[in-house]
Amino acid sequence: MLKHTLLTLVALLFLGYQAIAQDRNVTGRVTGSDGESLAGATVSLKGVTGGTSTDANGGFALRVPAAVTTLRFSYTGYEPLEVAIPESGVMQVVMESSSSTLGEVVISTGSRSVQRTITDSPLPIDILSAKDIVSTGQPSFDKALQYRVPSFNTVNTPVNDATSLLDPYEIRNMGPSRTLVLINGKRKNMSSLAYIQTSPGRGETGVDISAIPSDAIKRVEILRDGASAQYGSDAIAGVMNIILKDKYEYGSVSFNTGVTHKGDGQLFGVSLNNGANFGEKGFINYTISLQRQALANRPGTVDADGEYNDFVFVDPEDPKNYENGVITDDAKQAIIDGNTSGRSLVESFLRDFPDAGNINGQPETAAAKFLVNGGVPVGENTEMYYNAAYVYKKVNSFANYRTPYWRSTDDGLLTPAGAKYVGYVPTFEGDLNDYNGTLGFRSNKNGWVSDVSFTTGGNAQLYTVANTRNRSLGKNSPILFRPGGYKFQHNVGNIDISRKLLDNLSFAVGSEFRREKYTVVAGDTASYSGTGADSFPGARPENSGESTRFNFGGYVDLGWDITSSFLLNGTARVERYSDFGDAFVWKLSSRYKIIDEKLTVRGSVSTGFRAPTLHQINLQIAQASFVPGQGIQTKGIFNNRSAQAFVLGVPRLKPEESTNITLGVGMSPTKNTNVSIDYYNIKVKNRIILGSEIFPTGDPNNQLDQVMAANGIVAISFFTNGINTATSGLDLVFNQRNIQLGTGKLGVNLAGNYQLENKLDGPVIVPQLIKEAGATIFDATQEALLLTSRPQYKAILGFDYALGKLGLSLNNTLFGPTRFRQAGLNGNLETVFLPKVVTDLGISLQLSEKVSLGVNLQNLLNVMPEWEFRALNADGEAILKDAAAVKRNFNAITFNGRYSNVTYDGSHFSQLGMTGAANLTVRF
Repeated sequence: MLKHTLLTLVALLFLGYQAIAQDRNVTGRVTGSDGESLAGATVSLKGVTGGTSTDANGGFALRVPAAVTTLRFSYTGYEPLEVAIPESGVMQVVMESSSSTLGEVVISTGSRSVQRTITDSPLPIDILSAKDIVSTGQPSFDKALQYRVPSFNTVNTPVNDATSLLDPYEIRNMGPSRTLVLINGKRKNMSSLAYIQTSPGRGETGVDISAIPSDAIKRVEILRDGASAQYGSDAIAGVMNIILKDKYEYGSVSFNTGVTHKGDGQLFGVSLNNGANFGEKGFINYTISLQRQALANRPGTVDADGEYNDFVFVDPEDPKNYENGVITDDAKQAIIDGNTSGRSLVESFLRDFPDAGNINGQPETAAAKFLVNGGVPVGENTEMYYNAAYVYKKVNSFANYRTPYWRSTDDGLLTPAGAKYVGYVPTFEGDLNDYNGTLGFRSNKNGWVSDVSFTTGGNAQLYTVANTRNRSLGKNSPILFRPGGYKFQHNVGNIDISRKLLDNLSFAVGSEFRREKYTVVAGDTASYSGTGADSFPGARPENSGESTRFNFGGYVDLGWDITSSFLLNGTARVERYSDFGDAFVWKLSSRYKIIDEKLTVRGSVSTGFRAPTLHQINLQIAQASFVPGQGIQTKGIFNNRSAQAFVLGVPRLKPEESTNITLGVGMSPTKNTNVSIDYYNIKVKNRIILGSEIFPTGDPNNQLDQVMAANGIVAISFFTNGINTATSGLDLVFNQRNIQLGTGKLGVNLAGNYQLENKLDGPVIVPQLIKEAGATIFDATQEALLLTSRPQYKAILGFDYALGKLGLSLNNTLFGPTRFRQAGLNGNLETVFLPKVVTDLGISLQLSEKVSLGVNLQNLLNVMPEWEFRALNADGEAILKDAAAVKRNFNAITFNGRYSNVTYDGSHFSQLGMTGAANLTVRF
């Protein structure tokens, strides 16, 4: 028995040795069909996990188990390739089919019939690879786009309450509501939050693209053209289609960290991407991402004069101080005593707390993101596909500090017994849950391509306010409140069918059914009763509840290749909404290639629409906001279905209508050079806005004053189809690759967006009653937020250099001027943020076959937003010569200096300054 056991062990050891001995080193070089080296191509083992990527010269080396006989090769813009390992172990791999440019990547955005390449498309489309996104070192997907796409803009808002869960973003300065976001070609659900602060994006909502883990993305296709005819509502400015990683090639885990130059805003994150393949076509690919980012605080120094005037000063002109037109002796003494002691209190507090305890900049955030994408063959001609994502995000931020001269007491609720009362700072916590999922079947049989799918998605935000009180409840007030929140959900069904009727004629038809539900979640009683929670009053029950709607739409699409160079494409769409009726839109596009197909002329004309969101139709809530000269006051938003809106003559909302024209030229003079320039013109009719705040006239008999007094509101605003706008501009893209520089290769990329105009197109539509009261729904503040609060131009000049295992990138982003007319600013002035260049340096190093390190220095030169007052006329010039007047205006737009870096309404790029980030990736 022992003899047999020993023989068995010896045999096993011999076989194991033989297996190890048979493992072999495989080396090689990967090139394109033009002979150019492909740096960064993925090399993976077929049948087992493991692999590597090519160096700057296209070379690779890896240890291959004896059981593996084939390697897989993939690279963006090239067809995946499987190659048997030769006995020599030395491989020369040539990747074919697609050219050496992204222009030949098959895109799924912009056409409902035949999929085309960028070169063949009649529409301007940007493609960003996973490497483009990750190499920015930015902590989230939306911030990565800010430094990769010139027409895309977003920035952290200075007021960190609910808005900090999702910063507003937009393409071509058209607002977040006018860009449609797709996941693998299917509509992504909107956020449940409507922006109501005075920041860019006010009155709108968008998709939470920051919730999408960057490591799950294969590429991003951005269509810079109206596409309502193809996709329905919201696609006025363009479409962003996020393509997820699919076929499994290798697993990886990434560790991320970062910190600002001031030592705050520390970032820690870990991300896992893994999966498996089933047979020849089945796959599953999943990503798990965990991240935490600490608070970064950038408060300004608070001005004592401004604080004194806003919160303490007793006005001797107040009528209550007079009897028979003469000021009383008691009033005189009270004014002297009150102003003297008040001034002393302000100065004493600011000596101890120069920033008045204010906290603003970047709030503390934590996020957990889970995403899966998969496909399984069902029969010979059909595939079942699916994807699902869940995101949990938590934000901890702060309201403006309640100083002891602003809030004279906390009723002993927030200050420990025996301690000196120094005010209090309310905290704001936001909990976000976002999910989406799609299940579909795609088949190709007898030339008919069909795609049937169901998509669901939702977004919920619930809030907690603490370390504050309800002043109207006195000592009986709690110090923690649940002010409610918002929820949005949609279910979408799609049927898409396409076929090539002839070799040069393609046809597609499809339909979509969508049901939406929007919910306002009521707060607890203490959060809304009386004056409500100090800083963030809760949603009242009468303003809460659910609202739903459905829509059904269909389209037909024809593409005619008149010749191999000349394409015509047409699409028409009809939609029926349950709450406002019908919409009909169409689109015509064309492309013509000349000079051996090195020059492409393209253009399109289309109509579009955007349905008012359920948020805009139903939102009704009181909100605490800063009023220049008065501090924080309660203001009301009344929806268009309310009795108040009816009394004021505010009409029901209807869809926006748009007309888009795009003309462009694309050139590929050499295999390594691409140039394109596109002109766009977008006109929007009946554009929906959240109107300016309307204040009482002072006449108690005025109907406007009566409505506001009856509801205890100091200001009122509402959503309305108030304006028409015209927007036009130019997009430029230039790429030059494979420039031999020493022993490495240099790539140069220049992309820019220049806004020719973004203006009102006709008079503002004001309800008659409000017009008669001498008020307007679209003042200078709202006009600036909508039309000039994003850069007039933006350009990105990037250099990428690959040398062996070392990669260097240098990107320079030029942010053009932005203009604001903040509330409280003198009407003869405007605030202009000056053009600035932000430089980012990236270094990547392949430490070993499976380990790589990336280091990013964002805003390398620590450039900060800088603004100044500009005079609009001679009166403005006089104000700028008066130091006291300049100071008053400064205090009005910065809350007496609290937001001195970026003002209360925001800026054109982040105020955090230089930030360092590092990424360590391990493949397995």
